[in-house]
Amino acid sequence: MKTITFMFNLFKKEKAMGKLEGKIAVITGGTSGIGLATAQEFINNGAKVVLFGRGQEALDAAVKQLGSNSYGVRGDITSQADLDNLFSETKSKFGGIDTLFINVGKGKLAPVADTDEAFFDDMMDVNFKGSYFTLQKSIKNLNPKASVIITTSWLNEIGFAGSSLLSASKAALRSLVRVASAELAEQGIRVNAVSPGPIGTPFWGKIGLPDDVLSGAAEAITAQTALKRFGNPEEVAKAVSFLASDESSYIIGEEIPVHGGINAI
Repeated sequence: MKTITFMFNLFKKEKAMGKLEGKIAVITGGTSGIGLATAQEFINNGAKVVLFGRGQEALDAAVKQLGSNSYGVRGDITSQADLDNLFSETKSKFGGIDTLFINVGKGKLAPVADTDEAFFDDMMDVNFKGSYFTLQKSIKNLNPKASVIITTSWLNEIGFAGSSLLSASKAALRSLVRVASAELAEQGIRVNAVSPGPIGTPFWGKIGLPDDVLSGAAEAITAQTALKRFGNPEEVAKAVSFLASDESSYIIGEEIPVHGGINAI
């Protein structure tokens, strides 16, 4: 009977432990949408999470919602000094990083004919340059066998009118995932991407379309998905959590689509 009780208690303990138990994770763009949902998923699975965002009010609200296993660092992904501070502060408080989720993104739309240099620079600075240097500056702070996940987009595979910079920047990140995987594999560090389709987040409302056009676009996109609906942030978060865990230990350099079957079925 004592043996059975011991085994039962051991089983309960193992079941209670999350797949990210004791891990330290950093999430850029973690105060809303996919980033916030992923932070909650990570914490639910035993991780401590550092959130990086521009707005102190949003950071404070996210940390309050997530609880004591979260910590906020204010900064702009386009600032080299802010990125240095992110990793310096994380190292000082928690030590090395087990998971890095590079999730910051900007999604404004404009036709090629109407795109000026300022708009080009702004989009590429956030979506590609900022993410690139987030990865670069993280490398010396990543633990052996760490997992890096970068948010790309289903738009990097199609010609969606108005999305030239959004699509190009996300396609550049897809290439970065492959190259970084080749460079970091020797350290056991895995770099992968998660590619969301149409997801119901604040991001969707910031792409710069009038409400009536946005509504019509949403209906058209919904009709193209096999599941006939927008996804939710929690569905993407579960894919990110999988890539962050040892469950995906033999997956490297890949882009995992979470898009409801849009343009695939």
